[in-house]
Amino acid sequence: MRVRVRAEPPEALGPLPGSVDLTAYRIVQEALTNVHKHAGPGATAEVRIARVGGAAGSALEVTVEDDGAGRRPEGPEGEPPAPGEETGGGGHGLLGMRERVTALRGSCEAAPLPEGGFRVRVRVPLQPRRGGD
Repeated sequence: MRVRVRAEPPEALGPLPGSVDLTAYRIVQEALTNVHKHAGPGATAEVRIARVGGAAGSALEVTVEDDGAGRRPEGPEGEPPAPGEETGGGGHGLLGMRERVTALRGSCEAAPLPEGGFRVRVRVPLQPRRGGD
């Protein structure tokens, strides 16, 4: 698996709250694990990290996208994978990512791409929300 990383320089991101920093690290870790498991060793993944702003305040946006190019083909005539070979699904990776991000009042989008591959994009606020929900 090949990985490209595009991130703003650390000084542009500024200091991150510890909870945001750890969540971003875990999101990238789990998303790349999913690329390896589901897109296969020949896939290319791109990780993008940026500070984004808007009316709701600034947030850290982390995007992990793969091209799906390394997907392991099924056996001849659609045979099931060999015993012990990893298959898609069954894990808790996406659920865990959503839980981490939701705990920080962020958002998580995860979906296949129309041209093939998969994208995970999370946004985590850098400032705690004030007032009630």
